[in-house]
Formats: sequence, structure tokens, C-alpha cells
Amino acid sequence: MRKIILALQVSLDGYVEGPDRDIGWHMVDEELHSHFNEHLRTMGAFLSGRVSHELMASFWPTADQDPACPPTMAEFAGIWREMPKVVYSSTLEATDWNTTVVRDVIAEDILEMKAQPGGDLALGGADLADTFRRLGLIDEYWIYVHPVLIGRGTPLFKPADSKTPLTLVQTRAFGNGVVLLRYSSPPKAGGRPS
Repeated sequence: MRKIILALQVSLDGYVEGPDRDIGWHMVDEELHSHFNEHLRTMGAFLSGRVSHELMASFWPTADQDPACPPTMAEFAGIWREMPKVVYSSTLEATDWNTTVVRDVIAEDILEMKAQPGGDLALGGADLADTFRRLGLIDEYWIYVHPVLIGRGTPLFKPADSKTPLTLVQTRAFGNGVVLLRYSSPPKAGGRPS
């Protein structure tokens, strides 16, 4: 069964973006971008909310047409264009770039998607991640902690009334000070991962 992997960048104080959706503090260099490309090219689909999708769609479809585009970014532009994408939105009518728009997150539909053959499913966007977390649908958390305090913004996790124990699977420090913390969720009753 495919896994749902939440892969997000976060500031040391727990924000995925600053005020006004600022992500200028992300420290993505060649080493980190190569790492992202290595893992994301093997995915079966990208799952995101409307805001995250529109941010990606405003840049990546043509990023590699810029002669100054670094090779790792050009490589990711191709990965992003070709990858099947599912956007969860109640307002978006249609979009390009190999994308399907879905209105609601329905656990049974997600479990059917996970049961299909292919690579794992990369989940992005804080709001969508919160919905998947509350439904117990995230199998792994890949949190890239950037060595910066931004003070305020959109938190990675919203307050919740339940606790989710996780198991540390991997840590990795990158040369720019970013640290990957990779955790797995416990299997659900019956031995199936969440």
C-alpha cells in the first residue's frame, strides 16, 4: 500500500510561512534541492490544497525556461509538470498541469488512492495536512527544520484535542543548517498503516 508522506519546510519556531505567505526565509540550496528531487521524482502524485497548488503553478511550469535557472530547479520543474497532482479545493473549478480538482477530503477515497499501484503520495500545505492528520491519514512526516526564527505566520500544526505518537525513522543535517526530521505514524488497528 502506498504511503501518504507529509513533506514540509518549517522555521525553528514552527511556521510554514511568515506573514503574507512569505517563504523567503526558506534556505533551499543545491544540496537540499537535489535531495528533494531525488525523493519527489519517485512519488505517485502530489496532494495539495488550492493555495499551495496555485503558488506552485505560478512558478514551476516555466521555471526551467529561464537561462539562469539552476540545474536542480530545472529538474524539479520537469518533475512538477509531469507528476499527477490532486488539489483539494471547494472553490477551484479547473487547473492545468496534470491536475485533478477534488472538493472534499473523504477518508475512504484516500484509502482507495493509497491502495492503487504506484509511488507514495506527497502531501503539502498546512491546512490540508491538518485535515489529513485529524483523519489519521498521514503515514510519515518529513519535516525540514530551517535554522531561522520568523516570529509569526502560519503554524505547521493547528491545536488538536488528540495526541499522535510518532516514531523517529531518520535524521539528516544538510550543509546549510537545515535538518530533516522523519517520523512514521503507528499502524492502525488491524496492522494497516494510517
